[in-house]
Amino acid sequence: MRRTRTPLAVLAVAAMTAVSLAACSAEDSGGGDAYTELIGSGPVADDATVEANEWASGVREAGVLEVGGTETSELFSLLDPTSGEARGFDAAISQLLSRYILGEVSTDLQQVTVDTRESLLEQNTVDTVIATYSITPERAERIAFAGPYYSSQAGILVTKDNEEITSIADLAGKKVATQANSTGVTLLEEEAPEAEIVALPDHAQALAAVQQGNADAYVIDETLLLNAVVAEDDVKLVGEAFGPRDLYGIGVNSDSDAVDFINEFLTQITDDGTWAKVWQLTIGDRTGLDTPPAPPTPGDTGL
Repeated sequence: MRRTRTPLAVLAVAAMTAVSLAACSAEDSGGGDAYTELIGSGPVADDATVEANEWASGVREAGVLEVGGTETSELFSLLDPTSGEARGFDAAISQLLSRYILGEVSTDLQQVTVDTRESLLEQNTVDTVIATYSITPERAERIAFAGPYYSSQAGILVTKDNEEITSIADLAGKKVATQANSTGVTLLEEEAPEAEIVALPDHAQALAAVQQGNADAYVIDETLLLNAVVAEDDVKLVGEAFGPRDLYGIGVNSDSDAVDFINEFLTQITDDGTWAKVWQLTIGDRTGLDTPPAPPTPGDTGL
């Protein structure tokens, strides 16, 4: 596991020196020192709030928040080789949560997969999972969800030189790639019934189909597409997001009292503007988007 421990004094120094450092470095690493400054300005819970919650008290006693996540998501949690820390939207939420509990940023990041997330929480190997973790009834049978803290809909990706497709209506008669066994197939059948669906095994193959001219567009969860836009210089998003909202939650052990505590934290960073600043720095600035979406309401999981 990777530990990130940043005392308050270090955060303060980083904040004061951020202005003097190269702006290009900030852009290339998903926020650079502006990122450190933003995390260091996050709220801190008072002692009584932490002591009243068994889960948070345990984290404070350990001195570190054990987080299940990833280091490979361009926008949500990517390892920064310069700092040795994960940066991105999910990474920021976990770092802000650790600061909220501990008064400083101290996280251990254990990489998780779709197959290991629930078991790691059930075994208390990690305190929480923050990894674009969709809230579903099936998962909620095994673990509990705080949040949601982010929501996403389907999007449309095309090559940068494609001027024919600008909305979902333009998919009629076009070859549209999506991932087999995903909600993308059903969504296209409902929203673009005249499109020719090209169902492919995974994200990489669907993206390649568009880049190589074997498909005119790729429709899937916009989060995946935003990552592709940052990683690849020959594709773009077009039109408005559409379809049902996919809510991302913060996974915790179902036997803990973490949900209410984390929801209060999420409410605070939403109300004080921190959530919007994190979105702009980690997602908006890197994708050319300048209007943060409305954050979901913590506790409104739809379950």
